[in-house]
Amino acid sequence: MEQLSQAEASIRGQAQVWQHMLAFADSMALKCAVELRIPDIIQSHGNPISLSQIASSIIDSPSPNIPYLKRIMRLLVRRKIFSAEQPSDGGETLYGLTEVSKWLVRDSETTVAPMFLMETHPWAMNPWHCLSQCVKDGGNAFEKANGYKIWEFAARNDEFNKIFNSGLASTSRVTMRAILEGNKDGFCDLKSLVDVGGGTGNLVSEIVKKYPKIKGINYDLPHVVSTAPEYEGVCHVGGDMFQSVPNADAVIMKYILHDWNDEDCVKLLKNCRKAIPEKTGKVMIVDIVLKPEGDGLFDDTGLVFDLLMIAHTEGAERTEVEWKKLLEEAGFPRYKIINIPAMTSIIEAYPQ
Repeated sequence: MEQLSQAEASIRGQAQVWQHMLAFADSMALKCAVELRIPDIIQSHGNPISLSQIASSIIDSPSPNIPYLKRIMRLLVRRKIFSAEQPSDGGETLYGLTEVSKWLVRDSETTVAPMFLMETHPWAMNPWHCLSQCVKDGGNAFEKANGYKIWEFAARNDEFNKIFNSGLASTSRVTMRAILEGNKDGFCDLKSLVDVGGGTGNLVSEIVKKYPKIKGINYDLPHVVSTAPEYEGVCHVGGDMFQSVPNADAVIMKYILHDWNDEDCVKLLKNCRKAIPEKTGKVMIVDIVLKPEGDGLFDDTGLVFDLLMIAHTEGAERTEVEWKKLLEEAGFPRYKIINIPAMTSIIEAYPQ
């Protein structure tokens, strides 16, 4: 019995190796579905549809390869990304959306399809092949793969800049809803708010829309804000956050500090501290609080995001202990963590 048990454990180990080896196939199959807009096609019909209906709706494809499509959809159904049901009359299998694929409908206000396409683009994927090299000699994985660090690459490459900003804007909308839902009282007393690293301004514009008495400032690199649309109650300011931050009652930073090492984070936080009132000011950090031993919905994904920071930046995701250390070094002796319905939390830090 012991030998049988060892043999079973061994074969299970082999199966897991194959699963990890080919895990990228899930991402690539789903990327294919997003590029073909299959979630949108199903959504537009309002109910589950057949493979031939999906194929006939694929844009710029007069004769799509249906056998290929069937095999790709078979895997995605297995992964519960799409549903499949067999009609009682024996007709074609009907494919529908699930709670997973609903997030990839591009016309939805909560779509993360642009972020999915950004993260699976070769420019974003290539740095992952450099992780072992980074372990050996340090350095920046994105720079090793693409010749420049991610921010400089975006400044030099208009196509990547558009893909990058579109991806960040899509996740910003999703996170923004969670912020407004989970921190309803956090903006009531503010007259001004600066979003540091705010991209094209989606987050601060939505906050100002809900709280119109707030003067919103969207602050990012000049080449980023140059593509930002106009929003009522929001002004776009280009600059370098490591040099200074515009003055406001409060600062909000979403997915910013995780991009930088501890030294840079402390420098940026000190600039934020200078920009807010000593007694009433606050900095709202929207980022992941790692729980390595946790079993929550996003705890595993947080660990993956931590590796994403190696692949794309020089930053890291952090535990509460690590956040506390950064804040104290930057002059924020007091903080609280606000849980919101998202992968991130809000860390409110106070100068007093």
